[in-house]
Formats: sequence, structure tokens, C-alpha cells
Amino acid sequence: MARKPDLDSNEMLQQEFKYISQTAFQANEDRSRVTSFYFVSVGSLVAAIIGTQLEPQQKTVSFAFFALFLVLTGLGGLTIAQLARLRAAWHESVEAMNQIKDFYIKHHPEVEDAFKWRPRTIPPTNKPNSIANLIAVEVAILGSLTAGASAYFLLSFLGAVNWASWLIVLASIIIGFIAQWTFYLHLLVDDR
Repeated sequence: MARKPDLDSNEMLQQEFKYISQTAFQANEDRSRVTSFYFVSVGSLVAAIIGTQLEPQQKTVSFAFFALFLVLTGLGGLTIAQLARLRAAWHESVEAMNQIKDFYIKHHPEVEDAFKWRPRTIPPTNKPNSIANLIAVEVAILGSLTAGASAYFLLSFLGAVNWASWLIVLASIIIGFIAQWTFYLHLLVDDR
């Protein structure tokens, strides 16, 4: 009969906890990088538009700006999706860490007071005023503004810029924000 290998369960649990905490940290780092990339992309395009000497009333320029802002709106949606999935990944990592904590507490009840976050006290994925939530709001606002800019340049291309156009632009901004925020909330759930 083969002899069972000696396994140090404490070492294994420590390594698992270390790995899980690293994945939670990485999710936060990735959230920061994703957001920075989006903000720089939008800022660069806006700076390029402001710096151009072209007349936005020209049809080809208006169509090009419409297409660019439409792409930026799509990138905003992708950024929102990445932020939601990274927040959910962070949450899943925290839940996994708490599973290990519960195991230790079950076997060593005296350490229970050392842990602030327990399964019942983990912040929700959509915690209001959390950094993750506020970043998502920023991206949704910026994405809605690019949707409004896209609508403006499309109307300019079609030659229909008048007072009613501004209502369409405003509606595009509002609908753009609602769509992006709803998309964020939809993707924020944990995969179970």
C-alpha cells in the first residue's frame, strides 16, 4: 500500500489565502489601468478636436467626429463591462478569503475577533460611494457625453442642427448614461 505524502494543511491554506489576496489586489490594479486608458483616450480625442482648425460644419469632418465619438461611446461600454467584472472578481476573492477565515475560526475560535470582514460584513459589489462605484459613475458620465457628442455630429452631418437638435443631444446623453449604468449593474453580479 502506498504511503500518503505528508501535507502541511496550514501551509497550503496560507498559500491559498496569499493567492486569493493577490487576485483581489490585481483586480483593483486592473480597474485603475482600465479607467486610466479610457480617460486618456477620450481626453486625447477631445484635445485633438479642440486643436484642429477644421470647420465642424463640413460634412466629412462632422461624419468623422460622429464615427469617432460613436467608437468612444462603445469603448465606454467596454470599460464599464471591465469595471463591473473586475469588481465582481474582487468580491469573489474576498468571499474566498472569508471561507478560509471561517475554516480557521471553526478550528481556532479564539481568533474570530481578529477579522473585520466576515461573510455577513463583506461590502456589496455595488456599494454606494465606494471608489469602484464612483469610477464607474465617471465612466458612465463620460460615455454618455460621448454619446451626446456623437448625436450632435450626426445631426451636423445631416444638416439638421437647430434648437430641436439640442433636445436630441440631451436625450442621447441621458439615455447613454442610463444604458451604461444599467449595463454596469447587470454585469456586477457574481458568477455562481
